[in-house]
Amino acid sequence: MMEFIDLRSDTVTKPTEEMREAMMRAEVGDDVYLEDPTVNRLQEIAAAMLGKEAALFVASGTMGNQVCLRLHTEPGQEVITEERSHIFNYEMAAMAAVSGTLARPVRGENGILDWPSIEAVIRPRSAYYVAQTGLVTLENSHNMAGGAVMPVRQMEEICEGAHAHGLPVHLDGARIFNAAVALGCDVKEIARPVDSVMFCLSKGLGAPIGSMIAGKREFIDRALAVRRMFGGSMRQVGVIAAAGIIALEKMTKRLAEDHENAQFLAHGLAEISGVKIDPEKVPTNILVFDISATGINTNDLSARLKEQGVLANGISPREMRMVTHKDVSRSDCETALGIVKRALS
Repeated sequence: MMEFIDLRSDTVTKPTEEMREAMMRAEVGDDVYLEDPTVNRLQEIAAAMLGKEAALFVASGTMGNQVCLRLHTEPGQEVITEERSHIFNYEMAAMAAVSGTLARPVRGENGILDWPSIEAVIRPRSAYYVAQTGLVTLENSHNMAGGAVMPVRQMEEICEGAHAHGLPVHLDGARIFNAAVALGCDVKEIARPVDSVMFCLSKGLGAPIGSMIAGKREFIDRALAVRRMFGGSMRQVGVIAAAGIIALEKMTKRLAEDHENAQFLAHGLAEISGVKIDPEKVPTNILVFDISATGINTNDLSARLKEQGVLANGISPREMRMVTHKDVSRSDCETALGIVKRALS
């Protein structure tokens, strides 16, 4: 069986041996009764790391985002979000189906929103005959913008402006720890100005399952009921929460290695004829590169790469995405570059 170098996403990571051992030996209880000691500890660690009053374990990033949207909004409102955001494009229109809200997509510069662009689309309170703005959402790092990061000061300006308008701000921080490494700051600084934040344990941090939401204690207390409504209340959840603890305590410390490998790939790709990518715009572990000048579409390139042992996805007919993670070494990146060159020759 062929061994693949899997660059499709950091969601493909496998749990470490330490995680597997911890999962096997985890102390558990019924989490619906709030009696699972391992998930309780995970939630305490997550809240402390993000500087929030409380945190809650959820099954997925989508569930976490949608629990927060449900709590922050009322049916019939609009949610301001960047036009390439995960919340808008990859969560099955859940904000409409589940919360009765409508996305108000806004184009950001390289995926990054600023306050003037957000303020321009906030609905005036006096215009009662149009859908009112209920929430602002941000994404940091930004998946489909090639892992772009929003500076902390820019987030603060957006939150200050939104709060002055009486609007909460939710952060899709699926890869917030990658953003913190790229920005050279503590993750608390990114989470501090927002009202709620979601981040994933199952991407670059390597845990097999799960995400966290964090915010004020009262918010998380209400989130418990919404999580249950969504079918997200689990029982002896400590068996997976144990891996999440290791993800937070240990795997957050190795993310710079993934960023270095992404830079290595970006510089190598930039040297291939017909490939368009600016390594200066690859701050984290996600690369998006344009192959339109090669005359090959992304479906064909994906098929060629797979035949030679590399997995990578197109996100449009002309743009490919690659994501580095703990299960892709520098040697794997060198091999993958050679295969891309051959596939495009």
